[in-house]
Amino acid sequence: MNARVAAILLVLLAVLGGGALLVRQQASSQKPAGGAGLGEPVFKGLQAAQVAAIAIRQPKGAITIASKDGRWVIVERDGFPADFDKVREFVLKALALKVGQSEPIGDKDRARLNLDESGTQLEFRGADGKPLARAVLGRKYFKAEPENPDKAAGDGRYLVLPDDAKRVIVVSDPLTQASTRTADWISKAGIAAEKVNTFEVRDPAGAAWKIERSGDNADWKLVGLRADEKLEITKANAAAYTFSQIELADVAPKDVKPEATGLAAPTIVTATTLDGLTYVLKVGKPEGENHYATIAVTGEAKPEGKDAEERLKKMTERLAREKALASYTLLIPKGKLEDILRKRADLLAKKEDKKK
Repeated sequence: MNARVAAILLVLLAVLGGGALLVRQQASSQKPAGGAGLGEPVFKGLQAAQVAAIAIRQPKGAITIASKDGRWVIVERDGFPADFDKVREFVLKALALKVGQSEPIGDKDRARLNLDESGTQLEFRGADGKPLARAVLGRKYFKAEPENPDKAAGDGRYLVLPDDAKRVIVVSDPLTQASTRTADWISKAGIAAEKVNTFEVRDPAGAAWKIERSGDNADWKLVGLRADEKLEITKANAAAYTFSQIELADVAPKDVKPEATGLAAPTIVTATTLDGLTYVLKVGKPEGENHYATIAVTGEAKPEGKDAEERLKKMTERLAREKALASYTLLIPKGKLEDILRKRADLLAKKEDKKK
């Protein structure tokens, strides 16, 4: 081999060696040691059946959604039921997360993207309470910056994993459900009072009105109606119907004081049903777009008629949940109470309508 050929081989080896090094560097930038590569699952090995709790922590709050006795509950709200569908959807979304982009990140960028203590700390735990997977969720990711990033849905989200905290990952889901607000997780199911036959509203000052009817399809009558007055049947129907379809907005902390909620001197709504049940709704002060309230259900369901047996089975399942609400201070949307909290005068037909 002459000197010229040897020189050419050395050059080729240098080029090939440099190319190999470049390939290795690119691969390491996409798939760090111990981390997830592009297109790979963010939470490797995590399985839905393993998840027994979801812990979320933010600078201004924390929430733990845990599986207990076959149902999901909010630990910080004394075991108030969580919405199973929301929990399931969140877990499945987490399992489906793929690495869409992965880049090194410094301390300044980590703070800017809320990937430090200012971010959302997410942890999935097993039945033994030990962590199965963790991540810090930062700001939402946008393909094009919107006018109002706080209100925009987002095209994805920035996150970091604890075993590779110097690398930011972008995923294609904004994970908006990762919130510490109990209102985002609780079951909103309230009460479903069927076949109401008496309905009474009494305010803190003692002013009251009561309507009643003889059967499920009979017209409502206002107790104490004078000869020059006429009940507006549609308003009576609206009050009773709205009461039977009450949904919840949120559940208050266990240590909230009655004087802060107005439930020390509430408006009291009492309804009885043809099935033998009594519902008592106490409504307190407003809190934002909601009212503080409590709900108590007493009596034993005794439905009658051809479908009595089938209705009893369904009512028994529902009543167990409804009666459990008595242990909590609830928040009910104002809009769900407008037809219920009318004054007596508002139930009456106007004079011109009465003449017609």
